[in-house]
Amino acid sequence: MIFAAISAGIFVLVRYLEAIGIFFPSRDMAVNPPVMGLPWEDVYFKSKDNVTVNGWFFKNPHAKSTLLFAHGNAGNMSDRLFKIKFFYDLGLNIFIFDYRGYGKSEGKPSEAGIYLDAQGAYDYLRSRGDVNMSNIILYGASLGGAVVIDLATQRNAAFLVVESSITNAQDMAKILYPFLPSFFLSLKFNSIDKVRQMSVPKLFIHSLEDQVVPYWVGEKLYLAAGEPKEFLKIHGGHNDGSISNDPSAAAEFIRLLKRKDLL
Repeated sequence: MIFAAISAGIFVLVRYLEAIGIFFPSRDMAVNPPVMGLPWEDVYFKSKDNVTVNGWFFKNPHAKSTLLFAHGNAGNMSDRLFKIKFFYDLGLNIFIFDYRGYGKSEGKPSEAGIYLDAQGAYDYLRSRGDVNMSNIILYGASLGGAVVIDLATQRNAAFLVVESSITNAQDMAKILYPFLPSFFLSLKFNSIDKVRQMSVPKLFIHSLEDQVVPYWVGEKLYLAAGEPKEFLKIHGGHNDGSISNDPSAAAEFIRLLKRKDLL
């Protein structure tokens, strides 16, 4: 009886920590693209389960390829404008979207739900008629890495870029809450199993100084992935370490895109 009560208490605690520890959405848009001098379209589309999702499309007149951007677990897409400008200045179209419950997107975030939002974003691009669907780059940062990995199991892409992301929820739970049994988790984000048989060309990016998702996590994800794949080390913290802030990493990223005829 006591054991059952303790187990139930731990189960409730794990689910509570999941609820407060995974998604940190903001409804307030920090800034709009005109501040950065970027041409943009404010877009709304429906996910498969009929949730209205908001995104921004940045059409570059010189673009050969389109980058579909899945952001991290906090804030919303307005917090990623510096990264968007970096990719736009490379000569790419960019489509970034807010998961359900973030920004102006309806609903409440969930693992299954944000996967559907990403599929809806991809399908929106396919419906436009002015996007070369043979040259789609899936880019995900942090939680967004798990989102684009899942998307790559459902849709075709020319290149998959995973920056500062996780292997699965269990590994992260052991890092953040080592005293709690991770088998009580309802969230999976099981990227490590999804990448094993994935044939799309892949680039994994991770900082040696990442204090939120340790470097070994990114390396473990890379080592588990099937070929073709590459790994790029960057520097900086989880939130400020990025190819957009690392000139040598940016140069290598550009080289890879050119080699794949995506730039």
